Amino acid sequence: MSQPPSYARLEQRFARIANLDNALGILQWDQDTMMPEGAASARSDSLAMLKVMRHELLIDPALADLLPAAEQEVAADAWRAANVREMHRQYVHATAVPADLVEAVSKAVSESEMAWRKARRDDDFAALLPYLGEVLRLQRAVGEAKAAALGTSTYDALLDSYEPDGRSARIDVVFADLAEFLPSFTAAVLEAQAHRPAVLPLAGPFAPEAQRALGVKMMKALGFDFERGRLDVSLHPFCGGSDDDVRITTRYDEADFARSLMGVLHETGHALYEQGRPAAWKKQPVGQSRGMALHESQSLLIEMQACRSPQFITYAAPLMREAFGGTGPAWDAENLARLYKRVQRSLIRVDADEVTYPAHVILRYRLERAMIDGDLLLSDLPGAFRDGMKQLIGIEPPTDALGCMQDIHWPAGLWGYFPTYTLGAMTAAQLFDTAKQQLPDLLEQIAVGNFAPLVGWLRTNVHGKGSLLSTDDLLLEVTGKPLDAEVFKRHLRGRYLDGV
Repeated sequence: MSQPPSYARLEQRFARIANLDNALGILQWDQDTMMPEGAASARSDSLAMLKVMRHELLIDPALADLLPAAEQEVAADAWRAANVREMHRQYVHATAVPADLVEAVSKAVSESEMAWRKARRDDDFAALLPYLGEVLRLQRAVGEAKAAALGTSTYDALLDSYEPDGRSARIDVVFADLAEFLPSFTAAVLEAQAHRPAVLPLAGPFAPEAQRALGVKMMKALGFDFERGRLDVSLHPFCGGSDDDVRITTRYDEADFARSLMGVLHETGHALYEQGRPAAWKKQPVGQSRGMALHESQSLLIEMQACRSPQFITYAAPLMREAFGGTGPAWDAENLARLYKRVQRSLIRVDADEVTYPAHVILRYRLERAMIDGDLLLSDLPGAFRDGMKQLIGIEPPTDALGCMQDIHWPAGLWGYFPTYTLGAMTAAQLFDTAKQQLPDLLEQIAVGNFAPLVGWLRTNVHGKGSLLSTDDLLLEVTGKPLDAEVFKRHLRGRYLDGV
């Protein structure tokens, strides 16, 4: 069947954009994993050039006529109509930002990321400050330009880039509710935990090679396709790459394999989403993942909902013992389950437990909004971060490397991204709750290492939908209700207070 003329021209253009995105994805992955520091300047130029080329394809004046014409041509076709909607969304974002600003952002981010690596290693915020200051200045300029086009605040315009239609007014309500709930709940969990058997320590060291082998085994069990992806090491775990080449990373600590393993499982959740996107639409906007809140829901559903469950530990405990030669009661499933349920006030967001993690995100959300709005000077960030950690989590970072420099997001230009983590945790709880209702033996299958029912359910209800539906509409269609914080709270109470 021939394509309608305007729509066909748009499909061709966006397929070219997808190919550029694939090239950018691999170059970015290489920069974050294997690239020597001396190549930073040349890589910065290459990334900037490709991003400008991508931008130019999106801001072509011809799209102003093609988009409304295509909208009429495919109005009766749900997938094509959604594709045009997503094309238009990208067009609005792109045309709001001039090409020279796109290039400046790309170069500033590349320089800032490299500076962050050294500054974090040296615990030297002053060395990072000029690079991060330039990124903030440019991100504010991008936000202001997009805000004028979208009719939103500057921060919401940045947020919209990661969470379509996401708005801080709604997040403020949700996060205020969680910020009120979490302190007393965390205290109650810590009190209950103090009266349970203590976690027996696992004696290391745990060789990185053995940790990697265990991680690969778990990835295969979950359904990760190593013909279309790989596992590597980076300073900050992430999922990246390109279509049919999904690359995830982790980091290894010879004293603690548990953190690395959960990092692998978390990123595998992201990767399964990417590998499960609708193949027929992979190079079109409608075939892309639907916003970062939903993406985070997939990583957290695998890591937190499924792989910290007692059923998963029943399956995983013998594999852990085999991987590291573990013997004795510390390696029993009951002790390993206590290990993975242990709650503590800790410094590092990516290693935080499920109960305290949202507080880490709320802090970063509030700080980045204040910096974008001009209510917090970047030079005052270290002190504000320490104060916020003490207030929200009850612990104060002793260094900036363990405080405001621990995450790559701000140096990498990801302003407006942080709230999607906790929105994703809430979404994960709601989706998993529905999956358990619709698949009554789901937990029993996980206990024997059969993840096919869960992944199949996700393929049908989330992965295979691409961007056909908005996040709100997808959640309503799958679970029967909009995002409901009470489901997340019920999950936390059940796991950490009721012993379920």
